[in-house]
Amino acid sequence: MDFSQIEKNLNYTFKDKNLLQRALTLASVTGSENNQTLEFFGDAILEFIVSERIFDEKTSEGQLTERRKALVSDEALTPVSKRLGLDEALIRGAGDDRNKKAIPSAYEAVVAAIYLDGGMDEAKRFVNETLDFTVGAKKNYKGILQELLQKRGESCPDYEAETAGTAQSPRHIAKLRLFGQVFEGEAVRLRDAEQQAAKKALTFIRTENK
Repeated sequence: MDFSQIEKNLNYTFKDKNLLQRALTLASVTGSENNQTLEFFGDAILEFIVSERIFDEKTSEGQLTERRKALVSDEALTPVSKRLGLDEALIRGAGDDRNKKAIPSAYEAVVAAIYLDGGMDEAKRFVNETLDFTVGAKKNYKGILQELLQKRGESCPDYEAETAGTAQSPRHIAKLRLFGQVFEGEAVRLRDAEQQAAKKALTFIRTENK
């Protein structure tokens, strides 16, 4: 089987072509090695590479977890797989044409195949070149506001916290007092409410400086 176009799309030439064929073979194909174990392995490798890439982002552990989850989700991997032509290259069994999960899973399997064929450096290069790292990215408005105030010689403000809603459906309100104004944010999580308040303060500052 000729995989030259796929290898060109991946920007990687396999020494062991069987690894690539296996990465693209679904379990519906009888009598052949399929990509299920490669998918399992590739999922772990992908999470490691992504974790290493976003490790130094100035966010909390919870936010990093959510960001990684977004980056490796089926919704994020499906367009990447399609862009690389993996969806068209999948080797399917008879009647297996509605397995949408197979498309993002192919990316994970290919990550594992590249790792096994060329090592971690090649796997990292592939992921960093092909994965869309803008997915799930959130601006740290608190950090941006703090940096802006420090540049202006202003002191960093404190956030006042209040609770709202009910015991079953709690809400958090964050208030930020700055320049004689009160900027307020409300969300399920306090940190999200604080980000909303900081965003409103930034909008005010930028509008005033126009």
